[in-house]
Amino acid sequence: MGKASRKKGQAAGTKAARRAPYVARPFEGLADEADWVAMREILPTATAKVTVVVPESTEVEGRPVPAGEHEVTLVTVLPGAVPAVHRDTGEVLVAMQSRTSSGDASRDIAQALLVALASEPGSAINSVRPATADTPRLQDLLLEGQRLEVTVEDDFGFWLGEDATEEQKEALAAMNENAVPMVRLGGAPSAYWCLMTGRAYIRWILSEDEDTAVQAMARLQAAGEHTLGEGSELLGAFRANGLLVPVLEVDPAAEPASHSSALAELQARYEKALTVDEPLTTDERRARDGLISRQVTLR
Repeated sequence: MGKASRKKGQAAGTKAARRAPYVARPFEGLADEADWVAMREILPTATAKVTVVVPESTEVEGRPVPAGEHEVTLVTVLPGAVPAVHRDTGEVLVAMQSRTSSGDASRDIAQALLVALASEPGSAINSVRPATADTPRLQDLLLEGQRLEVTVEDDFGFWLGEDATEEQKEALAAMNENAVPMVRLGGAPSAYWCLMTGRAYIRWILSEDEDTAVQAMARLQAAGEHTLGEGSELLGAFRANGLLVPVLEVDPAAEPASHSSALAELQARYEKALTVDEPLTTDERRARDGLISRQVTLR
């Protein structure tokens, strides 16, 4: 837009939407933050039902959104990577792993959710406009005290509605063949076992801010207390939505649930390390630097 056009728009009273601010830790403040991160970045096939409360006079993309409480099903991904679906039955599915455009995943997901609620039943939401600074966040919409109860699914069967076509069923079968098996583990608030190319890993999502988690893990590593014991190895860590996700390799022949006891002990050691106030020792700083150097940022 040229200067003349901009001035004309300003003179007419138009106001450009403010860009949504970047948020490094978009799910902070939500109960079960680590599981929100798991749905967003770690799990291939999972669902969770939540209740949102839409205020009166809410609009999105020029359309009114029905006010009141609505039950919404969050899913990891949807066919064709669409952001959301409003089924003929009235059920609304919103993808946690759809493309982000604003720099705040919470606003982006909320934007897709509101567009889906405003759409007619039977609609697939192929795209949504970028969220702005005025777009509500999930923190603004979720019913007060809402917990996130994640169900790890065996496959992508949640994609199919009652009126699924043969083409959709064939696409589902192809996706299921490539799905990575994952199991939620006991012993830690948010930890998931997965099997990839014959090797087994545990992705352990820590709820503290990244710097705090790295420091505690460095203390454990310097003390040799950072794994599940013999036969396990700390490979490194992901950085995901402001949280640290250590990745442990474990015996692929062992049942996933067999790691829960050792994981609980590791979780307890980690929580104890969080309470230490002394500066890092030389060995702990070396461990911290090594852990940071092996971090991989998701997205």
